Amino acid sequence: MSLTYPSWKRWLLAVLLALPLQFSVAADLVDRNVLSGLAGDSNEERAKAITALGLLSTPGAAEVLAALGDGNVLITSNATVLLARTREQALDPVTGQIVSIPGDAQSLTLNNRLRRALQSALASSELFSSQPSVRLAAAQRLQKEADPARVPIIERALSAEKDPSIRRALEVAMASAALKSPDASVRRQAVIALGESKNSAFKPALLGLITADGTGQYIEPDETVRTAAKAALSKIEQHQTLVSWIGNIFFGISLGSVLLLAALGLAITFGLMGVINMAHGELLMIGAYATYIVQGVFKQWFPEWLDWYVLAALPVAFLITAIVGMALERTVIRWLYGRPLETLLATWGISLILMQAVRSIFGAQNVEVANPSWMSSGIRILGDLTLSYNRLVIIGFALCIVIAVWLVLNFTRLGLFVRAITQNRRMADCVGVPTGRIDMLAFGLGSGIAGLAGVALSQLSNVGPDLGRGYIVDSFMVVVLGGVGQLAGTVVAALGLGVLNKIIEPFWGAVIAKIAILLFIVLFVQKRPQGLFAPKGRSAE
Repeated sequence: MSLTYPSWKRWLLAVLLALPLQFSVAADLVDRNVLSGLAGDSNEERAKAITALGLLSTPGAAEVLAALGDGNVLITSNATVLLARTREQALDPVTGQIVSIPGDAQSLTLNNRLRRALQSALASSELFSSQPSVRLAAAQRLQKEADPARVPIIERALSAEKDPSIRRALEVAMASAALKSPDASVRRQAVIALGESKNSAFKPALLGLITADGTGQYIEPDETVRTAAKAALSKIEQHQTLVSWIGNIFFGISLGSVLLLAALGLAITFGLMGVINMAHGELLMIGAYATYIVQGVFKQWFPEWLDWYVLAALPVAFLITAIVGMALERTVIRWLYGRPLETLLATWGISLILMQAVRSIFGAQNVEVANPSWMSSGIRILGDLTLSYNRLVIIGFALCIVIAVWLVLNFTRLGLFVRAITQNRRMADCVGVPTGRIDMLAFGLGSGIAGLAGVALSQLSNVGPDLGRGYIVDSFMVVVLGGVGQLAGTVVAALGLGVLNKIIEPFWGAVIAKIAILLFIVLFVQKRPQGLFAPKGRSAE
C-alpha cells in the first residue's frame, strides 16, 4: 500500500526524532570490557580501567567517573558494575537500564593511587565538557601531568576546540606530554612551546633537562634540546621579572590608595587648623565598625541585598564619623588651638577612650566583615598575576574621593571659606567668614573621609579596636612629605610611598622597607621642610 503525503511526512518525522535518541542512548553506554577492570581484584586493574574510562571521552564514561568520585559505584558478586541512584535502585552503565541493587553489592572504595588515576581521568573527560571554564581547567591540570598516554585525547580535544584560550592551554599540555617522547626533535619542539607559554610551573621540568647527574651525564642526551631548554628558561625568567615588577607596582598603588584614604582627612584638618589629631586612626576604626553594623543589618533584614551592603555603609560611616569629629572639635579641640603639644596629648587620650569604648561594645576580638561576591575574585593577567577586585575597587574609590574633595574645596561655599582661612585666618575673620563654624565643618569633613577610609580598610584587613593604630604614623608621614594642607601633595606622597614600599620589600623585607622609607622622609624634610608642595597660610607661619 502506498503512503499518502501526510502519513509519509509523519513517518519521516518519527524516524528523524528517533535517530538522535538512539545515538544519545548509545553514547551513554559503556563497553563491558572497559568496566570489567573496576571489578578486578587488584588496584592495578582498577587504575587501568579508570584510565581507559578517561580516554573514552563519552557521556557514559564521564558519568561512571563522576559516580566514582561520589562513591556511588557498586560491584556485585558476578563482577557487574552498577551506579547507585537510590538505596534500592542503580543504573547499569552497560545496558542503560535501571535495576534493583542486589543484596551482595559492595561499594568500590578508592585509595590514594586510584584517586590520582581518577583525577587524571576526570581531566581527560572534562576536555569535552559543554562549559568552557571546565574545559580550560581540565587542560591546565593536564599541563602538570606530562603523560604521553594523554596525547591522543588531547589531539582529539584540540581538533574540536574553538576557544583560543583553551586551544593555547591544550597546546601547552601536549607539549608538556611530549617532553617524554623518544624523538629528540619532538622534545625540542615541546621545549620551545613550553618556553613560549612563559608559565613558571614548567621551570622544574626544563631545569631537569639541563641538569647533570653525579657522573657528569645530562638527563637530556641531545644537545639541541638542552640549548632550547636554556632559551625557554630565559624567556620564562624574563616573563617572571616583568610580572613581578607589574605586581609590585599594582600592590604599591593599592597600598598607596589605602594610605591616601587614611591621610586625606588628616591633611584637611592638619592643614586648616594645625591640629595634630592622634585620634584620626580611631575615626578609621569607627568607619570600619559602622560597616560591620550595616553588614549585620543587611544580614538580618535584607539578605537578598547583602552583596550591596558596602554601598549602604559609605554614607552611614561618613555621617557617624563626621558627627564624632564635629563633637570632638566643639568639646575639646576648639579650646586648644595654638597649643600643639596639648592638642597631641588630648587627642591621644581621646583615641584611648574611643578604643576602650569599642572594646566594651563589640569586644576585644576582631569582627568579621566579608567581601561582597563582586569583590571576591580577581582578574588574571600575564598568566601568573591576579589583580584582586577588592583592591581594584579601592583604587577607584580613592580616586573618586580625591575628585570629590577637590570639587568641594574649589567649587563650594564651604571650600571657598576653607581656602580663605588656610591662606589668612585673621583676614577671613575680619571680612565675616564664620571661622569657628568652618573649623567645625572642616573637621567633620576630614573625619567623615576617615570613616570612608575605614569602609575601604574593612574590605582588606581585620576589623578590630586596634585597626587605626597601624595607619596614624603612616598618615602623618604622607601629610608631611606631601606638604601640609596640600591635596595634590597628599596624593603624590601616598601613591609614591606605597609603590616605593612594595618595590623595596622583595629585596630587604617589610621591616627594613619601613625603616628605609622613614629615613628617606627624614632626609627629604631636612632638605625641604615644606614638603613636595609648599603650604600656605597658618601652617606655614
